[in-house]
Amino acid sequence: MDRRSIRKLDHIRNALVTGEDGANSFDDVSFVPNSLPNAAFAETSLDTEIASLRLSSPIMINAMTGGANGTTQINQKLAIIARERNLAMAVGSQMAALRDPDVTDSYRIVRREHPQGILFANVGAEATVEQATAAVEMIEANGLQIHLNVMQELLMPEGDRDFRGYLERILTIKENLDVPVIVKEVGFGMAKESIEKLMEIGIRTIDVGGRGGTNFAQVENMRSDHPHAMFEDWGFTTIESLLEANAVGHSGMSYIATGGVRHGLDVVKAASLGASAVGMAGAMLRLVQRESLEECLSTVDRWHHQIRVAMTALGMKGLADAACTPVMITGKTAERARLRHMQLEKLAQR
Repeated sequence: MDRRSIRKLDHIRNALVTGEDGANSFDDVSFVPNSLPNAAFAETSLDTEIASLRLSSPIMINAMTGGANGTTQINQKLAIIARERNLAMAVGSQMAALRDPDVTDSYRIVRREHPQGILFANVGAEATVEQATAAVEMIEANGLQIHLNVMQELLMPEGDRDFRGYLERILTIKENLDVPVIVKEVGFGMAKESIEKLMEIGIRTIDVGGRGGTNFAQVENMRSDHPHAMFEDWGFTTIESLLEANAVGHSGMSYIATGGVRHGLDVVKAASLGASAVGMAGAMLRLVQRESLEECLSTVDRWHHQIRVAMTALGMKGLADAACTPVMITGKTAERARLRHMQLEKLAQR
């Protein structure tokens, strides 16, 4: 087995033991109760839209794996869940398959199992147009994710050390592809300054990928002979990143919230701060590794039920209504947000 395949399997093993503590930034978000919601559970809709694509659920199975023979079965099971519950799905970084065609089946299995589904290909910001095009063609993708993972690369023993030219390459890929391009962080969050730069080059869908889920700094430290634990709290949480996105604005933009989403109520909290969809990666990985397919499907059904319960209690018919729902931000999230001049009182009084 080559070094890249070993690394992919290391990532899976290490990811299973990070991001599992019960508390995260979503606990600093709460709703104002509505005793007269004037809503019916049966009339709630989970439909949403990202990257000009209509989704029947706000839950996405987000990028996590592929690129080693041992990952094919994981992606197959994830794709079956996506097919059976009509979820969008992204594969993990395809850079490995672009360098080694022998592992392409670990990605192609997803389209075979989910032939009519919405799938997203995935490359790094170092990719060329040719590599991005090949990644899309490999799984007949409906869109492309370009991931940003600077801190992970810096902590990875064999990782990149030069991050010049990212914006230019993202722009070139966007201008030459026929499918929508999503730029995503892998768990270190995104500040308004970065969001504004991406907007300036025409990116209209961003996955803010905040801290709170799988901790890729910790994942890499677990692989290293010389770990740097002080970087394991690097970056913004998912909620902080959504507040940053709010500060920029939502005109013509759609946001995906990934990192620490645990259940249906977290989905609605993310929607209240402007997310059109949420990505679940680590939670899904633990699910498919530990539970039967039937149990996995039941869990997704529970999450969908929880979303509808929260929507009904808040008087919402669709997730877009969450953007008008009063929401309170407290705790450490509020402290840090005020340092960034976020107007939290407006969210609580809307």
